[in-house]
Amino acid sequence: MKLWTLITLCTVSILLISGCSRNVPVPKKEAVIDVTLPIVELTKNGTIVDSASIALEWKAISDQRVEGVYIYRVSLDENNSNKNEYYDTVNTRFSTHYLDTKIEPNSRYAYYFKTYSTSAESQKSEQTIITSLPQLESVIWIHSTQGMPRSAKIIWRPHANEKVKAYIIQRRTLQETKWSDVATVNGRLNAEYIDEKLQDNFTYKYRIRVLTYDGIVSKPSEEVSVVTKELPAEIMQIVASTDIPKKIEIHWRSTQVSDFLTYRIYRSVSINGSYEMLAETKNSSYTDIIDEDGKEYFYRVSVVDRDKLESINSNVTALGRTLIKPSTPSLAEAVFTNGQVQLSWVSSDSRARSYIVQKKFSKSFLESSIEDFQNIKGNQFFDSNVEYDKTYYYKIYAVDANGIKSEPSIEVKLKIQDKNMTPKKATPSKVEQNRVEQRIENRVESVKPVAPGPIEEVIIPIQDFN
Repeated sequence: MKLWTLITLCTVSILLISGCSRNVPVPKKEAVIDVTLPIVELTKNGTIVDSASIALEWKAISDQRVEGVYIYRVSLDENNSNKNEYYDTVNTRFSTHYLDTKIEPNSRYAYYFKTYSTSAESQKSEQTIITSLPQLESVIWIHSTQGMPRSAKIIWRPHANEKVKAYIIQRRTLQETKWSDVATVNGRLNAEYIDEKLQDNFTYKYRIRVLTYDGIVSKPSEEVSVVTKELPAEIMQIVASTDIPKKIEIHWRSTQVSDFLTYRIYRSVSINGSYEMLAETKNSSYTDIIDEDGKEYFYRVSVVDRDKLESINSNVTALGRTLIKPSTPSLAEAVFTNGQVQLSWVSSDSRARSYIVQKKFSKSFLESSIEDFQNIKGNQFFDSNVEYDKTYYYKIYAVDANGIKSEPSIEVKLKIQDKNMTPKKATPSKVEQNRVEQRIENRVESVKPVAPGPIEEVIIPIQDFN
């Protein structure tokens, strides 16, 4: 039977060898040499050599006295002066094979054998010197693809050795000295690996080892470097409007990214708050429609390329604001004279284009009415549509050219008791007047709602002038 066909039986034979059993015999220190015991003789093709293993085959032993075979090995490339040459035991005379898997590539080993019986050992066999094969070479060509988004592509030429089972992909960074196994690509004819979830604009090194079906690992291949794609350049200039009614316009400098896909606009109520994506656009501007006066938002813009990589957006922020309300007019006086109510007010806001006077009164015990007199020019208002023995409430709004209405002035109350009553001026209290004036002076960017002050009640008694 040929040696190559017997190699498949080696794993069965190994189970009978001392390395797999705790009770196998070992040579005695003062062994009795029996010259009549048979001496082990290798077959004509009794050695098969690999880089990580050596297979040995000897002729069958028929002497029934023989219990097994002692195997001796010497590593000729090492200092063995203090080493015992005994290596292993085959504990049956019926086995004719031994597989040594503790082999270093490109190393020299000397083997010899002794048969043994229950009471003695044979003479040494002839010594056989064997040199293991060099370590298996890896793939002879490897190439990398640069500039991929958060990934790296490695391709290679399939190995010519048909014993190759898989490729072991190893990787390290420039900051690391140790290689790490990142993947195993099965199949000799496979020739590609894509490494994902990498850092942006980062350098990685790769190499390949091949793995054979019998567990042999090759030398590493040549190294290749990969630099992943960098993020798109960030937007460095953003401007947001602060004087447009009911909307905020955001503008930024156009990107020069060659594979530009879109811009993303983010918005937050505070500069360091949580930003939510508001919109995507291919234009270098965006209009945020907001149905609120004096509303503030912080904006950031990022660039997205065709690989879906998104630029940093946290370094540049713009504050935008819708147009604030006009200043609240200050009610100066309220007078009932000549059968009509006369109101006058003061406004320091040049944006005011017209005014609204709001009139409120009770129609009955359960019903009230509110009337708005709009588009009033100037700073006076006359109301002759009043009835005696009724109470009226008035307040003033300023309106700008965009139709934005200010907060209301303080509310004045007029109670009319008789048509013959003496004309009398009704004015807001000094405290409320000062509060309104102070609010106007301190108003810089926005006007917040101000709760109406106490209603100034003017009650004019009936007087007889005859």
